Amino acid sequence: MFIDIACSQTKKYNQNAYGDYFVSKRYPEEARLIAVLSDGLGSGIKANILSCMTATMLLRFIENDQIPIRKAAEIIMNSLPVCKVRRISYSTFSAIDCNDDGSAKIVEEGNPDFVWIRDNEVIQPEYETIQSKTFKNRRLKVYKINLQLGDRLIFCSDGVTQCGLGGGRLKLGLRREGLIVLLQDKIKENPTISSSELSQYIINQAKNIETDRLPKDDISACVLYFREPRESLVFTGPPYHQEKDKQYAEMFANFKGKKAIAGGTTANLISRELNRPITMDTTISIGKLPSCSFMEGVDLVTEGILTLTKTLEYLENGEQDIDNAAGKLVKFLLDSDCISFMVGAKLNQAHYDPALPIEIEIRKNVIKKIAKVLQDKYFKKVNVQYM
Repeated sequence: MFIDIACSQTKKYNQNAYGDYFVSKRYPEEARLIAVLSDGLGSGIKANILSCMTATMLLRFIENDQIPIRKAAEIIMNSLPVCKVRRISYSTFSAIDCNDDGSAKIVEEGNPDFVWIRDNEVIQPEYETIQSKTFKNRRLKVYKINLQLGDRLIFCSDGVTQCGLGGGRLKLGLRREGLIVLLQDKIKENPTISSSELSQYIINQAKNIETDRLPKDDISACVLYFREPRESLVFTGPPYHQEKDKQYAEMFANFKGKKAIAGGTTANLISRELNRPITMDTTISIGKLPSCSFMEGVDLVTEGILTLTKTLEYLENGEQDIDNAAGKLVKFLLDSDCISFMVGAKLNQAHYDPALPIEIEIRKNVIKKIAKVLQDKYFKKVNVQYM
């Protein structure tokens, strides 16, 4: 199974910083993923610092494997100070440590109970309660669950469950029960909705419920969707050993999933070895990037280093839905879960043309940076193979 994870957030009205903090890390060699959502006391900069500290410490504790997630969460729970004015904890948290086989450990302290949905029905798992040795009003909930293909887990801050509190329609707020109704209606409407779409939907609905659409608290929603992976392959750059062109072309052709080519030389190689003609896009390209081309059996064909460099820029800045070759490559990558790159190691003299922009780097370095941002920012599984 692939774990599709996303978190959407919005700040409290009139604040410059998020009071909630989300952090997630994927460990491909262990087929493992850890995610933490923390809600800092109050809002703004102070809450941001508190929630960031809590989430980061908990992630570091869990990933070391020297301390079990239960023990790590217990240490955090017993260590967090109490606000002298409001007499409540500096931050609350939810954390999950799960594997691709579906086994998961979850700990929660202070945050709303997570929602587990299977076949659009809510499952209520059993849990163990651990009382804090330091603070009487703190209790840790510890879950051990086994997930199946199609299951979803939804974590949120109390900005979701308490939205609309005291208003005309929902005097007690949305509450967890109201969130479940929203989730079930949306999943029934779109059974394969992605985690990013569903998490953003939760945020939008919570904002709509608030008076004048002005959030009275920070709102965060994290969604995990356990499903079959969407695989894709990007072939870029001519291979170092030209005699292996046929072998690499067949490897590309036999790949089960979406396929893209980035580079004119690479496209000509595939066209020659597989006897597939290239058709040029005759429409005027937007901006300075060359237009895409077309080839039978290939989902996307673009120019090489210029497009890859611009793609990296878009990914780093979070820019999407841009109508040019790099924008299409960004969409191709973000619509995938497991992305493989076949990168030719042969040097292309065109990269050293002094007329090209000075910021353009060698293809290998650009791909390395694209792989890193896809893993760290977009939680993709990435494999790079040099040829």
